[in-house]
Amino acid sequence: MSIDPEPPVSLTGEHGSELPRRSFIAASALGGAVVVAGPALAGGGPAATADGTGTQVSLVVNGVRQTVTVDNRTSLLDLLREHLGLTGTKKGCDAGACGACTVLVDGRRVNGCLTLAVRLDGAEVTTIEGLAPGENDRLHPLQQAFIDQDAFQCGYCTPGQIMSGIGCIREGHTGSPEEIREWMSGNICRCGCYVKIVKAIEQAGS
Repeated sequence: MSIDPEPPVSLTGEHGSELPRRSFIAASALGGAVVVAGPALAGGGPAATADGTGTQVSLVVNGVRQTVTVDNRTSLLDLLREHLGLTGTKKGCDAGACGACTVLVDGRRVNGCLTLAVRLDGAEVTTIEGLAPGENDRLHPLQQAFIDQDAFQCGYCTPGQIMSGIGCIREGHTGSPEEIREWMSGNICRCGCYVKIVKAIEQAGS
């Protein structure tokens, strides 16, 4: 399956046209951070530490309130992995190109490596670990579909693929295999399981 070099997302430019996902990420990275919709952007920001090098951030991760003090340069990816021990979210390229670190912020898929943690005060974050809560630990339908369709080999990209796939389904981009491929093309699978990934998303989105 070919990879679209500039997959679109539901973001609009100043004239109402859709911006390619990677163009948006690149422009945001040059600006210092990816803008993420959430309470942190609507009101006051998080509290800075006395020496100005760190910031206390309070956010809900997988349904649990977490309050941590982080360096102002800490990415959401490093906050999850290094501070909260949630290592299901993978660090791949660390440059926003592979999608391995995709998580949901306020229901919207973002690349954790390009999202500054200090921008997320008050936000709700869902990682791969938060998809199957409850007493029975039942898998999310897309997790089950990945198993049913044998949609992984090494599995390193799988958490990001699943989180992005959930976003793809919620956004209504499952009308055809071609549409799924277009809206999932920001997630790279080095093992080449694209055909089965598309089938898994079709199964869960039907």
